[in-house]
Amino acid sequence: MSRIPKIRATLKAKLAELIPAWQGKVLDILPVTAALAGPCAVITFAEEVQKSSWAGYRRIVKIWPYAAPTAGGMEQVEAWCDVLIRKLHQTRLVDDTGAAFTCVYLGAADSDHLDLAGALLTRPIRFGVYVPEPTDEEDRVIAAESNTTTVTETATATSLIEQIEPTDPWLDALNRWTSEQLGTGWTLYNDAWPSGYVAPSILWRLTGVSSTAAGTSAFELRKQWVGHVYGTSEQQNKRIAGELVERLNAVVKLPLNKEERRYVTVGEASADLQADAFLNGQIRLTLFRRTSRDLPNAPLIREVHQNPVLDE
Repeated sequence: MSRIPKIRATLKAKLAELIPAWQGKVLDILPVTAALAGPCAVITFAEEVQKSSWAGYRRIVKIWPYAAPTAGGMEQVEAWCDVLIRKLHQTRLVDDTGAAFTCVYLGAADSDHLDLAGALLTRPIRFGVYVPEPTDEEDRVIAAESNTTTVTETATATSLIEQIEPTDPWLDALNRWTSEQLGTGWTLYNDAWPSGYVAPSILWRLTGVSSTAAGTSAFELRKQWVGHVYGTSEQQNKRIAGELVERLNAVVKLPLNKEERRYVTVGEASADLQADAFLNGQIRLTLFRRTSRDLPNAPLIREVHQNPVLDE
């Protein structure tokens, strides 16, 4: 991917920020003849796969912390790994072009071992770097309307962007309701994460549509949605996801058009608070609406037969 050099540079800078001892010592893979001098870290990129239509690609990254046996050895490596897991897991990073990606901890990549020169100890750990595919973001982004008169550069980067009307009126109603619940501090996305996604934000994506007959003159249309609550912390993700589900079940109906008194009904809303916010989404929502069938035009009486009565 063309973004890999930017991602690599951003990750190296973040690692040096998290581990001050690695300042200027976060390296790319070295030739066999080169020797490492600890403390330092090496970052390598492995396989890349398309993970999903909404999360984009996942690239495996291995981070190799190195420490000398006389400077803490594996205990020092353990401490560094603990910092990386706590500070990088589910973390959104932004490169110098404004494009974002999320890091997810995937576990240790190998056992403890010495480097090739036999002077330093290491244990590599793996992260999945999720990179949204480049898209026409304007087709996907719904931003909450702002009534504020002054917006700082920092607030602009984490709150509101241009509002674009979605084509699905059900999604329009869901976006309006979500914006009313969360206010102007949250950004709303539809269908997929854009390359410049911000936090805190909500992604709503449609996962299924079905219909069932409701008599001869009507049918019930149902749509299933998944909501991704991507806040600034795991605690915020859980709190907001739980509150949205509670409010959805309480509101019962979302207005499509108040003047025409058209609504969609909340059939079921639930939250898995352990689900991955970026990849899987925590909220499962079913909306439904009963709609009249379009019956063909036909006369109420097809034929009239006259049977004369004979007098006796």
